Amino acid sequence: MTARTLFVTGTDTGVGKTRIAAAIIRLLAARGLRAVGMKPVSAGAAPGQLNEDVVALRAASNVGASLADINPYAFDAAIAPHIAAQQAGIAIDIDLIAAAHARLAARADVVVVEGAGGWRVPLSDAADMADLAARLGGEVLLVVGMRLGCLNHAVLTAEAIRSRGLRWAGWVANCIDPQMSHVAENLASLQRRLPEPCLGVEPYALAPRSESSVILPV
Repeated sequence: MTARTLFVTGTDTGVGKTRIAAAIIRLLAARGLRAVGMKPVSAGAAPGQLNEDVVALRAASNVGASLADINPYAFDAAIAPHIAAQQAGIAIDIDLIAAAHARLAARADVVVVEGAGGWRVPLSDAADMADLAARLGGEVLLVVGMRLGCLNHAVLTAEAIRSRGLRWAGWVANCIDPQMSHVAENLASLQRRLPEPCLGVEPYALAPRSESSVILPV
């Protein structure tokens, strides 16, 4: 059986991609599937420490895999991946990431790949996250960070995903701003403007939660 790939992207950085990706991995594991998280490029970690997104994805996974495959590129500075790579004197190689993904896919039923930042975050002068998602294949899940401006960000990101001809899993609304007004009205606007299915609405939470509203299609 060929492993399923789910690429989790977001309307921006800091919208809760890791929260949703980890919740999905736990949901898949609860269904009896072998699920593993992948963070191809991480940026932001204390010296000698793992990136917190990578830690969360590994903790949720029920498949053992090497850190080098789970997180092929790790940078200390919390900056755009292509800038971090330039400062480190290396180039982010999509072929290397694809090879790591293939090794994970050989061990799992589902590989949940969390992107960095938003859909078009650069990886190099020639490639970005959208190119990586296209290379890895599978379905795309969009995390919409519920805050002022999310309607524009969500609609533009959805249009960009569709333009690549990639398959959609759906989208999840993640409430990241406790002061946001008219949340219900904004959700209704998203549901009218995004024809893809809404797979969950996550409430605001200060700390990680073990339960989730996400419902994945079979």
